Amino acid sequence: MTAPLQRRILTMNRGSATLKSALYEAGDHEQLLLSMTVDEAGSSGVRLKIDDARGSTLLDSGVDSGHPDTALEVMFAWLSEHSFLSDLAAAGHRLVHGGPRYKDPQRITPEFLAEIERLVPLDPDHLPAAIRGIKFIAKKFPEVPQVACFDTAFHSSLPTVARMYALPRHFYDQGIVRYGFHGLSYEYVMGELQALEPKLASGRVIIAHLGNGASMVAVKNGKSIDTSMGFTPLEGLVMGTRSGDVDPGLLLYLLEQEKMSAKEMSTMLNKASGLLGVSGTSGDMRNLLEKMPLDSRARDAVELFCYRAKKYIGAYSAVLGGLDVLVFAGGIGERAAAVRKGICDGLDFLGIRLDASSNEANAGLISSPASGVRVRVIKTNEDLMIVRHVLSTLGWTNS
Repeated sequence: MTAPLQRRILTMNRGSATLKSALYEAGDHEQLLLSMTVDEAGSSGVRLKIDDARGSTLLDSGVDSGHPDTALEVMFAWLSEHSFLSDLAAAGHRLVHGGPRYKDPQRITPEFLAEIERLVPLDPDHLPAAIRGIKFIAKKFPEVPQVACFDTAFHSSLPTVARMYALPRHFYDQGIVRYGFHGLSYEYVMGELQALEPKLASGRVIIAHLGNGASMVAVKNGKSIDTSMGFTPLEGLVMGTRSGDVDPGLLLYLLEQEKMSAKEMSTMLNKASGLLGVSGTSGDMRNLLEKMPLDSRARDAVELFCYRAKKYIGAYSAVLGGLDVLVFAGGIGERAAAVRKGICDGLDFLGIRLDASSNEANAGLISSPASGVRVRVIKTNEDLMIVRHVLSTLGWTNS
């Protein structure tokens, strides 16, 4: 298939309550044209925001939320009205879960979509909406190829010991394993690290993707060898509204003694725990950092977030047999100096020492000259990673 020299590629990145989308021009290099966000979690209802490449807002509007596709209809109508869709060449979708079968990006076909629909029980918070988006674009642009990119793919290299749960073996055999997530972010960050420090990137690396969803990965020789999220994105670090690690015996207690239903349990663990649950007021790290001096519960939430991340860095340093590079990414990892400091304080024994002024400035390199471990801040870009996978999967090159 021959592609035009300049190809417009749309990315669709579905969260549990948001859709982040971007439009790129791909030619000699990938150039961002627009960023679109549909926010369904705000107190004012569903909002659609469209920014240009410089971050200037072109549209910020409420959307009638009577139908799940209404926001997409409004977004595509605006794009069409402003002539952004006339040269649309392809669409790429982030799918949180690929199950045991899918380890590489896939051209979307009706047969593939039927397979993905069978994975919905593994990811009921993201996959149904992502599938709706795929079908929406297929209906509007039946000739436009679509590509699925999996957040689990980067972790397909996990060794058996890191992939297994200590459950009866037949569960492992039927695919109840630790999959890991945030793979597109980790893949992009590793590419950036390789460009910055190729020798260290091939060594022992820990990446902390810290945002509303938070996870960590241990990378050795460029391969994921352990990661904090597991069968679902619930496992591991404290997150905005997700609990992270919890004693399964506690969950059994709540089911049996508090008579919570499975649905109530899911809502509590995914939507009402984490920073929001501990603070009682907010799952937004920015708000909690502001409240910390006068609000002990906000302070508890931030300190627990940092403490859990610190524990994982220690554990993954042991798994790696030492540490060469620690990278912070994601909204919190990239912008919250106080959180990075809270995580790294006390890790001198691993060779981690921050430079205070560089950390406060959110610089790219925040470790001190005396640090035995390089500590970096790398801005992640899942959308750009999706664009590159689309180009590769469709056999298109940037030339």
